[in-house]
Amino acid sequence: MSFLTLDLNLLRVFDAVMTEQNLTRAAGHLAMTQPAVSNAIKRLRESLGDDLLIRTAYGVKPTPRAEALWPQVRSALASLEAAVTPGTFDVSKTHATFRMAMADATAAFWLPSLMRSIEREAPGVNIRMVPLTTREPRPMLLRGDIDLAVGFFPGVAAQLMSEPSSPIRHERLYSGIYVAVMRRGHPLAKQDLTLDNYCAANHLLVSFSGRAHGLVDEALAQIQRERRILLTVNQFFTAGRVVANSDLITVLPKHLIASTGMTDALIYKELPFQLPAVHLDMLWHERDARSPAHKWLRGHLEGMNAVAQKTAPGTNPRNDTY
Repeated sequence: MSFLTLDLNLLRVFDAVMTEQNLTRAAGHLAMTQPAVSNAIKRLRESLGDDLLIRTAYGVKPTPRAEALWPQVRSALASLEAAVTPGTFDVSKTHATFRMAMADATAAFWLPSLMRSIEREAPGVNIRMVPLTTREPRPMLLRGDIDLAVGFFPGVAAQLMSEPSSPIRHERLYSGIYVAVMRRGHPLAKQDLTLDNYCAANHLLVSFSGRAHGLVDEALAQIQRERRILLTVNQFFTAGRVVANSDLITVLPKHLIASTGMTDALIYKELPFQLPAVHLDMLWHERDARSPAHKWLRGHLEGMNAVAQKTAPGTNPRNDTY
């Protein structure tokens, strides 16, 4: 295959199909027919000598060659778009699909405002939520599985600051604190939460991996204490439901308590030991750094930070009831 004979329009089709993982949806995004998209992918396969995409029951699955090629194609298309349409970006006329990874409570916290903005300002923008099952989303960004990750990624931001050559970019959106959360009628609800009665209680841990050891346990180990984790779950919403209907205690970021949907049944208290602050960071790949649509999305999330600071619960655990 000679690059001089390659139809570059095929790369636009390839990018859309890789984004949607579905030929029909990609056709709709490109304003093409599904047979035309299929034909374009066939021509690209012949040019590159690789299957690129394998049909599955739910759409298409990329080959290793396609996965390796896609980040470069996305970066090149974004650069070309920025070069040929400088200063003409109009979000109301933009058609784009973004894959975002967030935990359930983070999504509940940020998505309502984002959806209102998209409906009002960017009717051609679509969001595809991807499960966040790790505190290390960089491999997903490097592979092009997602366009943006938002969440608590301890250690990642510090590593990125010490690795200026990394293709992953980041920005801090929000900083908050952890609190102990229990049902309103819990035996400890009307008592001071001491280290002894905290450790004597049964606990619920929110763990994406299912590993029954977390930040709290590391902090307790430093002061030669431990707790009994009776249950681990992988969703904040589930944590809220279980704690509201049992005598288990959990630890949550205070700004995410409302996202459990159980605010009327829960209260929170200051922890009887020190934990580091919880940070909400936004991560993306440099291949998308110049994309006007991606910039709009990041700018919206940055703007929501001010709203979050105003609407998050206050700091007095005796007056705030959740």
